Amino acid sequence: MAPETTLDHRTGPAARTDPHATIAELLAAPAGPLFSFELFPPKDDDQRRTLWQTVRRLEALGPDFVSVTYGANGSSRERTIEITEAIAQHTTLRTMAHLTCASQPAEQLRRVIGWYAAAGIRHVMAIRGDMPGGPTAPWEQHPDGLRNATELVDLVCSLGDFCVGVGAFPDLHPERYDAELDARLLVEKAQAGASFAITQLFFTASRYFELVDRVRSLGCDLPIIPGIMPVTRLSQIQRFAELSGADLPAPVVARLEQAGDDPARVRQVGTDIATELCADLLEGGVPGLHFLTMNRSTATREIYARLNPDHS
Repeated sequence: MAPETTLDHRTGPAARTDPHATIAELLAAPAGPLFSFELFPPKDDDQRRTLWQTVRRLEALGPDFVSVTYGANGSSRERTIEITEAIAQHTTLRTMAHLTCASQPAEQLRRVIGWYAAAGIRHVMAIRGDMPGGPTAPWEQHPDGLRNATELVDLVCSLGDFCVGVGAFPDLHPERYDAELDARLLVEKAQAGASFAITQLFFTASRYFELVDRVRSLGCDLPIIPGIMPVTRLSQIQRFAELSGADLPAPVVARLEQAGDDPARVRQVGTDIATELCADLLEGGVPGLHFLTMNRSTATREIYARLNPDHS
């Protein structure tokens, strides 16, 4: 499709081209929506090669930032630290490291934050994380740990001059399924020092705008960036939807199932769905789009090209 609103982020105030500008400063600059993507730390040499191929291909698009995930219970922290530092040092990309507080003592979190600071990482995505049983497993605070993401935001902000992002849930957090509670918690995280939020994946634009309206009704102007995951395999997206609590609308499932067992056709339909969602979100005035790439670049680059025909 040819959306009326495109993701043209290459023009605008100086903050957009200043490599030292924070994500918060970019969001405050009236230069159009941001474009960014999420990566995860590789587990082996093959994954590492794939990751760096993706990084170089996406770097050419000039995204506003990238983020690197961190295991829900701190399981991948060393790999997260290593790859985040490497991307920051060996590319032109503004880099944000994720951090979770599940199943970890506060002292360990302080050390990780110190490592980020020493590596020159100024951005931290502070997320509570899930228990080993997944997002529906009862939350248990570590005996020497933090209670929630709000305390994690406060800890990060107390230990340095960080720009902090947090998570948000258009389809409701799977632990409580309480829309008003989700909005109040997001406001609390903003009050603790968060500068912006990035949502979990979702497939219905109206759910995102309803979340924004709930947060705004509480007097909070925290920028909320939609998280977008292009579907490349139906089984994969069903698993992610289960873990994140995202709703898989029947029309989305039907379109993907009609693609049959042809992987190329499934990827094409998934890319179509993601592009349509992005166009609806851009038309509604979102502050940016954050793509969950799964360390692959093809679908993300195709969506970007469709949204930016002059820059493809």
